[in-house]
Amino acid sequence: MKVVYITLIEPEKLDVLKFLGIPTSVEELGKAQPDTSIIIPRRAESAVIDAVTGTGYVVKLSIDSQNAVVDAVEMLPRGVEPGITMEELCEAEETVRNDPRVQKLCADIGVKPEEIAADGWSVGYEDRFPGRRLQQCFMYQRKSQHDNLYARPLDFNVVVDSNTNEVVHIDMAPHRLKGGSKLSSASTRPVADLAQDPLEASGRQRIPPAETSWDYLPDLLAQKEGGFPMRQDVKPLHIVQPEGVSFSMNGNRLQWQKWDMHISGHYREGIVFNTITYSDNGVVRPVFYRLSLAEMVVPYAAPEWPHPRKFAFDVGEYGMGVLANSLALGCDCLGEIHYKDLVFCNHAGEPVVIKNGICIHEEDAGILWKHSDFRPGGRAHAVRSRKLVVNMVCTVANYEYILQFNFFQDGTIQSEIKLTGILNLYTMAEGEDAGKYGTEVAPRVMAHHHQHLFSMRVDPMIDGLNNSVCEVDVVPTNAPTGSDENFAGNAFETRKTIFETTADGVRDADPVKGRTWLMINENKKHHASKLPVGYKIMCKDMPPLLAKPDSLVAMRAPFAKHNLWVAPYAAEQLYPAGKFVPQTMKTPDDAIDAFVAGGRNIRNTDIALWLTWGATHVPRPEDGPVMPVEIVHLTFKPSSFFDQNPALDVPQAADQKSKRAFADNQAGVVNTNGSNGKSCCA
Repeated sequence: MKVVYITLIEPEKLDVLKFLGIPTSVEELGKAQPDTSIIIPRRAESAVIDAVTGTGYVVKLSIDSQNAVVDAVEMLPRGVEPGITMEELCEAEETVRNDPRVQKLCADIGVKPEEIAADGWSVGYEDRFPGRRLQQCFMYQRKSQHDNLYARPLDFNVVVDSNTNEVVHIDMAPHRLKGGSKLSSASTRPVADLAQDPLEASGRQRIPPAETSWDYLPDLLAQKEGGFPMRQDVKPLHIVQPEGVSFSMNGNRLQWQKWDMHISGHYREGIVFNTITYSDNGVVRPVFYRLSLAEMVVPYAAPEWPHPRKFAFDVGEYGMGVLANSLALGCDCLGEIHYKDLVFCNHAGEPVVIKNGICIHEEDAGILWKHSDFRPGGRAHAVRSRKLVVNMVCTVANYEYILQFNFFQDGTIQSEIKLTGILNLYTMAEGEDAGKYGTEVAPRVMAHHHQHLFSMRVDPMIDGLNNSVCEVDVVPTNAPTGSDENFAGNAFETRKTIFETTADGVRDADPVKGRTWLMINENKKHHASKLPVGYKIMCKDMPPLLAKPDSLVAMRAPFAKHNLWVAPYAAEQLYPAGKFVPQTMKTPDDAIDAFVAGGRNIRNTDIALWLTWGATHVPRPEDGPVMPVEIVHLTFKPSSFFDQNPALDVPQAADQKSKRAFADNQAGVVNTNGSNGKSCCA
């Protein structure tokens, strides 16, 4: 048996809220008290695979300080595969490197056995080899231990069985097989029983790897002819907190100013937040019960085989938590840092610790608010903003995802994802054109267009569990210019729709209408706006899925077809592409379509939301050899939630370490900081 994961099963929501004394309704605000008499059982779940038969099992256990008792064992149906493990990814490369057929194909294009490198990916979509646990390996030439693994892609792809550790098949793009690999009429994918082995194909066009080194590590860059001088004009920049941090940790409970929450490191979702509350003038106000990155998909644009197999589910197929980096103080994280270790397991079920897997710290966030009275004698006042940052960095083969959550002093929460690392690359023949599906980012090296589409699961509890979702469009008023209602033609208005059923709650972004969504509690109204208390969902990074609605991607990643999904809360409904993602051949029965089926009520009840957002990436040469970060944001902002600006009580503070640059050369320079020369920090 090999163990794929071990994770805790979260307890019942109502038990947790009552135990902690968090209000579950408007009536309980300011009144709820902790009930520590509630017994919360501790349970766990594990997925294991019989590597001989390939059969998978899910085991559920009850645990206490002394014992673990097996509650249930479920055998997974044939073809249902738990996520690929780190050990399997590493084993796949060794399997490929030692395969004689792979070595022969590499030797044909001048690649030595010791230069063979392979990146294991979940296979994506593959129906030729049923009943096997598969990976696809992208092939590269690596000439030294630390040079850029991805700079010299090879012209074939290897399918590996992760249980038997053997090469199942070798694929080459059909346009490389001049001997004529027979294709199905419906796609550019080889038909199962006619797929040719490249070793047997006549007239195949082999492409030797590119000559470029395309290094990015400073010591290797320095070895280039003529050297590679680093910048010499970068002066030190320090972030200091002489009195220490403003947050506290008690186990997994994180408190910062008025925020209070529980954080954990999940093998699959990475950082998971529970019981997020805000103290408003001493009243504990619940905001979210659970918040996490539930899934993502990365579909690529090139239609020729085997590139359509490239649509990775980096959450469900591997697990963001187990791919987390051990973060380095002063490099990955600046300032005064608190770290949390992550504990997962290996195939033997033994604990594996990722040191410093989660980083928690504070950052300056610019100006929080400011106003200057321009009149004679007027005053200027500015307050700087600070944010609490909780983040991790996950390496998924060639790519890095910096998963960051920001909590602000005005009640705003923001999910920020930074995309970096190295592009997935493919080889080009001499004189070949990159065409319309990719960019030649280095000589004879192509990066295909692709998308990164994330799914954030949001379990709101805005002042209690009974919540609704309201769509807000900002549109021109219908009345024509010159009419009594709109004489000057300038009028525009908001149009609001509160969703009643799950059929209503499947929606798409519309930037033309400035569309936003509100999570609201209709049982409590703001004293001034007369609107329900709520949190606004704001996101400018909601590209549509560019694959066809009936594509393989849309079938396996149904959440990507729309930007918003709303369903009644169900504890087991976490993952919008299904619980077990690898090698799905259709839309799973436990995916997002099932969550919203049946036209059930989603108004003024306990609900959950899934938000699809991300980026469409048309690569640039400047994205190589390693990519500068591209940032996408998803923001939750209070709307009619607070009586007024909740950050009015943030004190003004002039940083005593700040000073003028070039202070010795400032004679004659007039400082007009603030109104009438009065400093806003006076």
